[in-house]
Parts: sequence; structure tokens; C-alpha cells
Amino acid sequence: MSSQPDCLFCQIIAGEEPAEFLMQRDDLVVFKDKFPRAPVHYLVVPVEHLDSAHDLDDDHHRLLSACFATMQQVATDAGIADGYRIATNIGKGGGQAIAHLHFHVVGGKQLGHIDGT
Repeated sequence: MSSQPDCLFCQIIAGEEPAEFLMQRDDLVVFKDKFPRAPVHYLVVPVEHLDSAHDLDDDHHRLLSACFATMQQVATDAGIADGYRIATNIGKGGGQAIAHLHFHVVGGKQLGHIDGT
């Protein structure tokens, strides 16, 4: 598994930066977002460093499947399985603040449309 020494999420995975973990596995981790946008806001982060979803290829189908199964479990365990959002951003222009593939699992309140309405 690759990691980048200057990547905040790689540092969190390595235990060098603090995070409130919900789950730690060999292939991915789940922790609370430091700046939540809803009552439930977790990040599902692969251990392997990939800059974004744009870097996924055919070799990552198991990882992606594991991420989605984990997001489903997180939503169920958090009591938001009846309505939640999964989001990932790609690049600075797409709103990605940390260049390490991650998925937001957000819910626990009425969420607006993507365009803000």
C-alpha cells in the first residue's frame, strides 16, 4: 500500500495525526469529519493513497466495493439508512480539500439539493 508523507489522511491512517475512528481495517478507515456539515458526517478513506476517484481503475473494484459496503454499514449503524448522502470531490476545482480519495457519509438532517436549493 502506498502512502504520501505530506498527506493528512495518510498521517491519520499511520496514527501520526488524531482522529475519532469509527472503524479501522487493513484496506480502509472510517472517522468523524473534523468539520461536520450535518449531525452525522463520517469519512470513509482507503488506506492506499489515491489522489481522487479519478485515479481509480479496474484494479480497484474490490476496494470500491468495500468502500460502498462500509458506507452502507456506517449509515445503518448511525441510524440514517432512510436518507443520507455519499459524496466525493475530485481536484481543487471540484472542491477537494485533501488530495486522498475519500467519501463523505452525511445525514441526520434534511439535506438540500446539490445546487443548494
